[in-house]
This record gives sequence, structure tokens and C-alpha cells, in this order.
Amino acid sequence: MKRLLSIALGAVVALGAGPQEMGAPPRTATFQARQEFKVIVPDGARKVRAWFTMPQEDPAQDVKDFKVECPFPHTIQKDSEGNTSVYVEVADPKVKDFAVVETFTVTRKEIRNTLDPAKAKPITDEDRSKMSAFLGPNKNIVITDEIRKIAKDVVGDDQNPVTAARKLYDWVLGNIDYWVKDPDHKKASPVGSSEYCLSTKTGNCTDFHSLWTSLARAQGIPTRMVYGSFFKAELDGKDKDQSYHCWPEFYVPGYGWVPHDVAVADIFVGDFEITKANDEKVRLTTGDGYKGADKAKVDYYFGSIDERRVTWSRGRDLTLSPKQDAGPVNALAKAYVEIDGATVGEKTGDKVNWSRKLTFTQQK
Repeated sequence: MKRLLSIALGAVVALGAGPQEMGAPPRTATFQARQEFKVIVPDGARKVRAWFTMPQEDPAQDVKDFKVECPFPHTIQKDSEGNTSVYVEVADPKVKDFAVVETFTVTRKEIRNTLDPAKAKPITDEDRSKMSAFLGPNKNIVITDEIRKIAKDVVGDDQNPVTAARKLYDWVLGNIDYWVKDPDHKKASPVGSSEYCLSTKTGNCTDFHSLWTSLARAQGIPTRMVYGSFFKAELDGKDKDQSYHCWPEFYVPGYGWVPHDVAVADIFVGDFEITKANDEKVRLTTGDGYKGADKAKVDYYFGSIDERRVTWSRGRDLTLSPKQDAGPVNALAKAYVEIDGATVGEKTGDKVNWSRKLTFTQQK
């Protein structure tokens, strides 16, 4: 049975960054990064269209010297959620593959909040009307009668968005296990599914946060998903795909959009044994590694996120620009590729259709 660290809700419900004093300024870190995408062009392909993630304009990050190297013409496009991406279209391609390389320098700022429930204003009907896009379901973030019942049972009549959100955060920590803790027996879904996470009681970051988003939206708390990557300290300077990571932001009148990361927090609950099977996966699930259970970090990740990140996009069920031929795009975590109007995932079985590598060095 899952064990949850005891966390008391008081006047301040999000603590500081572990050992760092709350009075200290938020941490910052600067990274020089290179993101490379390679697309394999199948024989007989008539048209390739691809949208590649790029670092976004974001209050927590400052991007400089962004450059794109591509053998074909490319443009910067904006999708239905305002995300920008590098768009490449190749008609009648005569190549077997091509690469797109982005280079940039990003300075990322830690987001640190001390959330005082007394300073949070109730979410009004007017707020919910304006933010209806962040309250409804997505294809893989469903709001069922079961979700509504769980959310209501957990939150009760609490109308304070801070304490209500924290109750849902603690419920997910108490009932769901990150799959990397036991990779021999637990798996993630391929799409980031609230239903999968609830039924299996496990998943990856997108599964975790899809479930939390379903519960929060069921309680009328506007929530949106952010997709990015960690700049993992252990992989500094290594030529390797850094994968992706996601986290939600929920809206609190009086504070604005507040981030949290219940998936990473679950690692620091510490209710599992480190083994040969999970050691590397657990270490690389965070920005700066895992050194054991850490209650302060469990508290910290409700309302705060560290500086070893980059933001690629926000939102689910995206409509790209130019509009994609297939249906809504589940999320833009790395890239979205269509060949002759059909969606092409990273892999089909053992066959690689496209790939991405993120390499970085920390400057300061």
C-alpha cells in the first residue's frame, strides 16, 4: 500500500526549495542548448510536413540567439494555444532523411511560491466563464462521474482554490505510483491518459498530471498543461535525447497561474526501494537527481518548480498552423510529423520514423 508523507495544511502550504532559505532570491541557471530532429523519409513519400518544438516566450525563461539550420525552407508558426514551432514542408522529397537543428541559450528562473490560502480569492462564475477552455475535458483528460465523485469526496465543500488543489495533490500522491519506481511491473500509457492512470494506479508525468487535471477541472479549478524538458544535471554535455517532462498550472485569483509537479513529488515521497532496475530511471526523472525521501521537496513542488527546465508548449488537442491534415494533436512535447497526410509517430514497432536529441551545457 502506498505510504504518503504526513503534510499539514497551515497558513503556508508550499514550502521553499528544500535547503535554500525562503528569503533568498529565486535561483537561475543558464544553458546553451542544441536540439536536433531527424526525419526518415519513406520510399514513395509525396509530402512531408513537420512541426518541431522550440523554446517559448515564458515569464520563467529568457531565450537568446535562437537559430535554425535546415536543408529546406522553414517558418515559425503559431498554433491554437499560442505556441510557436518550426514548420518544414517538403513536397516530392528526393532525400532519405533530413535533419533540423536548433541552437539557443536559455536562462531559466526558478518559480517559487508561498501560497497563503488567506490571500487566495474564490474562483467566481465570471472567472470560470472566461477560462472555460481550461475547465473542460480533452481526449485524454476525461471528466467522468467517477472523477467527479472522487474530486468531491476529496475536496468536500472547500471553495478555496489553494487548499482544494492541495487536497487533490495529496490524494494523487497517496494513490498513484510513478512507473519508474518499479519498471518491471509498472508501465506508462503512450498518450498521457487520466483514465489509464486512475485504473492502473501508475503512469508517467503526463498520466499523473492528466489525472490531476481531470480532478481539478471537475472541481471548477482552471488548469492547463505545460510541456518541456529537464536539463538533467547528470546529462550535462552528453549527446542524448533528454526526453520530455510536463507539469500543470492551476489558476488562483490573487496569485495567477501557479505551477506544481505531483509526478516529481511522488519520487520524493520515498516509499520504494532503489534497485538495479529502477536506479537510473529514478535519478533521471528529476532535474538534479534523487538522494532519497525528501518531505521538503514534496511540499516545494506544490506551487513551485525548479530552474532546470525549458518550456516547449502548453495545452492539449492542438490545432497547428498550417493546419494539420489529421485530427487534433494530443500534445507538442517534441515534434509532430505527417507524411502524405497521415500522422507518423517516433516509432512504429522497432522502426524509427523520426528522432530528437537535446544536448546542453550549463553556463552558470
